[in-house]
Amino acid sequence: MSDPVTVLPLDDGAWWRVTLGGSKGNILDAAVMDHLTRVFDDARRAAGLKAILLEGQGAHFSFGASVQEHLPDSVGGMLDRFHALVFALFDASVVVMGAVRGQCLGGGLELVAMCHRIFASPDSKFGQPEIALGVFPPVASIVLAERIGRAHAEDLCLTGRTIDATAALGMGLVDEVTADPADAALAWARAHFADRSASSVRLAVRAIRADLFAKLKAELPQAERLYLRELMATADATEGLRAFLEKRRPVWRNA
Repeated sequence: MSDPVTVLPLDDGAWWRVTLGGSKGNILDAAVMDHLTRVFDDARRAAGLKAILLEGQGAHFSFGASVQEHLPDSVGGMLDRFHALVFALFDASVVVMGAVRGQCLGGGLELVAMCHRIFASPDSKFGQPEIALGVFPPVASIVLAERIGRAHAEDLCLTGRTIDATAALGMGLVDEVTADPADAALAWARAHFADRSASSVRLAVRAIRADLFAKLKAELPQAERLYLRELMATADATEGLRAFLEKRRPVWRNA
């Protein structure tokens, strides 16, 4: 098993190439989320850093958060970790670019949706499949509507369907479809930020995202309470998760 997250500074530290790894499908488990949070904490203190490229190791970006860690005995800690990562990304105040190949699902899509610009390979797939497991994505419920509009966000979050790169480009989820999304992302960063002040870029990031940051801080705790106090009190939430882990069809009680 490889390191859960690797960081490669480029161009004297102007850009960091951050790669998720460590498991098949680059699952966002506790170790990966904690490591990524530390990366963004370090980024906040890296004075010369202007942009971060976020990608997955191998053929996929990420299959999403660990389903095992969604179960009742661990879901509270999992949400705490993921939401800490979300706020660390915002606190870093750097441009974040997503480079997506293959599957980008669940928590992986929630993470990518917070990037300033998203580059995707032609074979990439995007989805919020949580509803098929009897749960919902708290972060996506807030962030996706900001990025692609409420109608598209409701489509993805309520149906759980997976879309291809062309559909993602059409709804504004993806900014560019290209054979090598990582190279395209770095070329974009170099073209637009190489001769810019890092401190000015950081302040511009804070300014342009101030309202979204405030919205997340106000609404994410509410979504988390709905998830933990009401959703996880239903029989179907646990049934959907266990059915996935046991590789069987769920038997819904509608309660």
